[in-house]
Amino acid sequence: MTPTLTLIMAGGRGERLYPLTRDRAKPAVRFGGIYRIIDFTLSNCLNSGIRQVYLLTQYASVSLERHLKLGWNIFKHELGEFIESIPPQYRTESRWYAGTADSIFQNINLLQQEKPERVLILSGDHIYRMDYQDMIDFHIETGAEVTVGAAEIPRRQASHMGVIAVDESYRIREFLEKPADPPSMPGNKKVSLVSMGVYVFNTAKLVRELIRDSKTSSEHDFGRNILPSMISRKEKVYAYPFQDKNKKKAKYWRDIGSLDSYWEANMDLVSVNPEFNLYDEEWPVRTYQGQYPPAKTVFANVKEGRVGQVLDSIVSGGCVISGGKVERSVLAPGVRVNSFADVNESIIMENVDVGRHARIRRAIIDKEVRIPAGFEIGFDPVEDAKRFSITPGGIAMIPAGIILDKPRK
Repeated sequence: MTPTLTLIMAGGRGERLYPLTRDRAKPAVRFGGIYRIIDFTLSNCLNSGIRQVYLLTQYASVSLERHLKLGWNIFKHELGEFIESIPPQYRTESRWYAGTADSIFQNINLLQQEKPERVLILSGDHIYRMDYQDMIDFHIETGAEVTVGAAEIPRRQASHMGVIAVDESYRIREFLEKPADPPSMPGNKKVSLVSMGVYVFNTAKLVRELIRDSKTSSEHDFGRNILPSMISRKEKVYAYPFQDKNKKKAKYWRDIGSLDSYWEANMDLVSVNPEFNLYDEEWPVRTYQGQYPPAKTVFANVKEGRVGQVLDSIVSGGCVISGGKVERSVLAPGVRVNSFADVNESIIMENVDVGRHARIRRAIIDKEVRIPAGFEIGFDPVEDAKRFSITPGGIAMIPAGIILDKPRK
């Protein structure tokens, strides 16, 4: 019998990240230049000694499947190790997944075949470092039927999330989805506990709850339906307080559910002392990297202002800063910034070409876009709004492959 089987929900459409998710699943979106969002959950599994993992894919999964094949084909099946992706099987219903719990229910045959003692359920779209084995140990020690990973966030920010009310022993007394007045955690009225989308279930209990829920007209969601139902029946549901492996003063867990939060999380990486530590060799983040040449800066003619310069930025392999300036930005592989161009506080995806004298500020530019010479983004909100979608936080979003007209004279 397998002690713990891991299921990662990786089929989300990520509608609030559109158009980054127009042609790719949310877990396949690039983050931090070289990574995909899914890499952080998978790296947590690897570093936690978790080596039996199924990814439940669904929407626009081609790029995610390719990334898994190229970067995560590392486990040995003959040793009982695997990372395998499973698309919707339509075994129980002739439809796509209706909710988080439904995605597990439609794959309930995996649990019946593998017969694990416990099931670790993860979301494939968060950025954090966590040792899942510590949470599993907590689950066993408390005798819980289900344990929910819980992160501490300021109470005023918790109203848009699943909030957990616990007693002094961290047994969950109430699970509230997006409450107007979030309850505080014991001993700290300024902080609330929110669900991380990380669960440990005893398998027999999980199967019974999924079958019970499938017979109702609910949303078939763990946070909205399964957990509140179990809590109301006085089941043993506990919260596990998030133990961060990021080795920073403040704990780091980000749900990058919108373009603004995605931009902010990338900007977390480029400060002098980054909030999220990508450089810890004891807890590495694995990914697939193509065979790119080293990044390069070209030209240093200060008198002409033609200086290949990079300040407080992440610049991936294959990038050429050819006489332009890049500051507080994240560049994916293959980006070229030409002479006299200026890129500031922006996320630039792979193979974007920034033309001479172009200026870009507070933008997200998806892959394969050519920015014409002299083009400006982020300096005229009215003009930008005519051409691009603008986030509530004022970030301009330029979709992949779009053809931009040269600026009017």
